[in-house]
This record gives sequence, C-alpha cells and structure tokens, in this order.
Amino acid sequence: MNDASWGAPSRTGQWGAVDGHTTFPAGPVREAAGSAQTRAMPIVPDAGGDQEDRDQGAAHLGGPLFRDERDRGEPEIRPQEPAAPQAPKAGKKSAGRDLRAAIGVGLGLGAVIIASLFIYKPVFLGVIVVAVVVGLWELTSRLAERKGIRAPLVPLAIGGAAMTVAGYVSGAEGAWVAMAFTALAVLVWRMTEPPDDYLKDVTAGIFAAFYVPFLATFVALMLAADDGAWRVLTFLILTVVSDTGAYAVGWRFGRRKLAPRISPGKTREGLIGAVLFAMVAGALCMRFLIDDGVWWQGLLLGLAVAVSATLGDLGESMIKRDLGIKDMGRLLPGHGGIMDRLDSLLPTAPVVWLLMVAFVGS
Repeated sequence: MNDASWGAPSRTGQWGAVDGHTTFPAGPVREAAGSAQTRAMPIVPDAGGDQEDRDQGAAHLGGPLFRDERDRGEPEIRPQEPAAPQAPKAGKKSAGRDLRAAIGVGLGLGAVIIASLFIYKPVFLGVIVVAVVVGLWELTSRLAERKGIRAPLVPLAIGGAAMTVAGYVSGAEGAWVAMAFTALAVLVWRMTEPPDDYLKDVTAGIFAAFYVPFLATFVALMLAADDGAWRVLTFLILTVVSDTGAYAVGWRFGRRKLAPRISPGKTREGLIGAVLFAMVAGALCMRFLIDDGVWWQGLLLGLAVAVSATLGDLGESMIKRDLGIKDMGRLLPGHGGIMDRLDSLLPTAPVVWLLMVAFVGS
C-alpha cells in the first residue's frame, strides 16, 4: 500500500510524492513529518491471518482506498447476478392435483356407494343424508369465514335430512313440504340472534337449503322407483364419465378457454369430450341397465348430463371465486371437500330424474 494512498497533501515544504517515492522536507520539519507519519499509520488488530499478512502490517479491507485483493493473486469476487427463470419444459402438463390420492379416494367412495345401493336401499339413503349434512356444514362454514354470513346450520341440517327422507317416502310433494318448513325454521332460528344482517343470513340459509338438500332429494326420488338402484347408478356413471371426459380431453387437447373469468382450467375441448363420453355412456346405460330403455334416449340423456354437470361445476366455481377459496373443504384428499364432489351431481340429479320419468316412467 502506497503511503500516498492515505490522502496526504503534496505542496512544497510538506509531504509529497515524486515518481512514486515519498519525499519529506529537510531538517526538523522532515523529522517531525517522519514521526507524524509513524503516528498516522493505523494499528489494526491481528485478524488471525497468516505470517505474510502480519508482515505487511495492514488488514485486507475493501474499498477505494485499499489495494485490490487480486494483487495478491486471490480471485475476484463479483456480486452474483440472479439466475434467469427457466421456461417450463414444452410438452409437459401438470394435472394440478394428487392423482393417486384422488383415484384412491374415488375408488373407496365408489365401493361404499355401490355396496349400499344394491344391498339395502335405506342404507344408501343414509349415505345421501350424511353427504347433505356435511355439505351444508362446509358451505355455511366457508360463508361465515369469508363473508361473515351466519346461515344457521342446525335448522338446515335437520331440515335437509327431513327433506331427503320425505322425498324417498312421499315423493316430490313431501320434498316440497319439507323445503317450505326448512325455510320457515331458518327464519325463526335466526331471530334468536341480534337483528344485524338478518336478511343476509336468512337469504344465504334458504339458498343453502335449496342448493344442497333440495337438489339431492331428486336422487332419493330416483332411488324410490322399482329399478331405483339402476337409475341412481346410471346417474352416477354419466356424471362421473362426463367429468372424466372433460378432464382427460381438456388436459390433453385443451387450448380455448370455456369460461376464463370463472374457471380458467376449463376448455371448450374439454366440454366436447364431456359430451362425447357422456353420450356414449348414456346409450350403453339406457340399453343395458334401464328397463324399457332405448339407446337414442341414452344419447339425449348423456348430452343433458354433460351440460348440467358442466354448469354445476361452473356454478360452484363461481361461489368459490366469490369467497376467494380453492376448495370447500379438505375431507377428501385429492378432491377437496364433499361439496367439491357434489358440484356436478347436485344440478344433474333433477335433470336425470325428469328425463327418466319422461322416457320410462316413474
């Protein structure tokens, strides 16, 4: 390190530098300058370096006033630039969920449904009631968490269970009567709390009663027929096949968005896949599973199921987007919550029930 690098002036009679050498005035001034130079050198504690560092008598510090470390043969240290983001590999798509968990849970639910459906009908009716109550709990919980809406769960759960059983025992008339009493119970139950947001809470409660248990009652109406187990099985097969066709075709060939503001993952190609898969499955089911069914009726049934299932999926996506959530719950690994599985089934149930009555009677 040159002494001149300490910033000493170089006027006449003072310290200076000539051709890289330090010069001092003669006489006492020079002696004073020499002693001043000795006192001006900073004393830096030994930083634990090697013998060569200690012999130089100065610590290696960075900055414009000090010698660059590269003078001693050490590598230059430069700030590391952030790595450029890597572009996604072409030709690979992510399914967006845990397929192993989804398939395992789906097979388990399917086994429970099929066993209860064909062994004893009231057991399957109990499965419907449990799904309705859990779905209501998920929906009202999300409304309370995200929007502060206090839809009363107790009258909804009791009324929803009664609605489903009444539909199975007494038909559509019984379901309508139970729906009316459920709405009345929601109005009265909410009166036990402060009147703030009363209208908002009871409106959400009546919506929940219609959206979950009332639509699920049409599954119970199908179950009540003589060949009810086969009708419900056809309804489930067509809805699942429609969803599977939309998912498989959309994941592989999907390019054009169906409703990007509601559900960005859905594509027009996926909808075409849902229609084709459901129509083929409908023709087969009506021909081989339903008494007096005709294949062309299955084509119409499959088309209607694909449309209603897609609209139901979009409807719940609209609700979840408004609430700012991805799933209604976490009870089913790979699927979300119960409501995330009922989204396509609920609006499809009245469509299948009505077309079954029109094609083969009640």
